[in-house]
Amino acid sequence: MTPMTEAGKKSRRGFAAMNDDKQRDLAARGGRSVPPGKRSFARDPALAAEAGRKGGGHAHSGAGTRSGSTGGTGRPED
Repeated sequence: MTPMTEAGKKSRRGFAAMNDDKQRDLAARGGRSVPPGKRSFARDPALAAEAGRKGGGHAHSGAGTRSGSTGGTGRPED
């Protein structure tokens, strides 16, 4: 269960508890953690494009849906 404050609201923990400036600083550090020359997508645009197609295909293909799912058609699968 999530801890509750006295007012009945969920307490903010972790990233959500940080002020905006601290969140921005931490997020920027993650982006700078790998040198630009070592970023595979920066060096190989074709690799980035292929990864984007794969991700989009999986997100919209119904892959990983539970049995009995409609697969996005609104009709049960046969």
